[in-house]
Amino acid sequence: MAQPRVPGSGGDRTLELPCGTTIDPHEIDLGMREYTCGCGDTHAVVTDVHPPSRFFPESLVVVLQETIETDDEFDEFGTPHLMGVVLEEFPDKVVSYDGSNEGGVGYTMVWVTDFDARRLHEIIVELVVELMEHAISHADDDTAVTDFESQMLEFDVSEFVEQYRSQRDFESEHDRAL
Repeated sequence: MAQPRVPGSGGDRTLELPCGTTIDPHEIDLGMREYTCGCGDTHAVVTDVHPPSRFFPESLVVVLQETIETDDEFDEFGTPHLMGVVLEEFPDKVVSYDGSNEGGVGYTMVWVTDFDARRLHEIIVELVVELMEHAISHADDDTAVTDFESQMLEFDVSEFVEQYRSQRDFESEHDRAL
């Protein structure tokens, strides 16, 4: 007798994590921010449905979306772009899974990193600051460049992440501010 199944659930569904452990991508749910692995490490988990405000205040997200033009199928700068920057910088530390043809996962893309969620958060902030520094270096306003550079000298990524994470509710699948 035929076994009932979810459309798109056939075939080999595996995701090899950066540590070499293989998991079924269906083990990842939309509320998951970290995966406790059999290797003993905790890996950060990000899906395309996680908002960029997981990492940055909405006000900065709006600025990034208004400033950065995308040349892809996404309407605006978002989490897939953030993870693309991380993947470009750390190709051996990030794996992704395309679940767009599967009805049972709830996401289109998932990324799992060799880093835990806090370290990934720091990395994303560091990389966006680098992008901002690069962008401001092309400004015609020397005062703006100088002001930005002096502010970045005082900016502590680790402290920002600590404060931001304490103000966010990472336990909820809705990832809202407290």
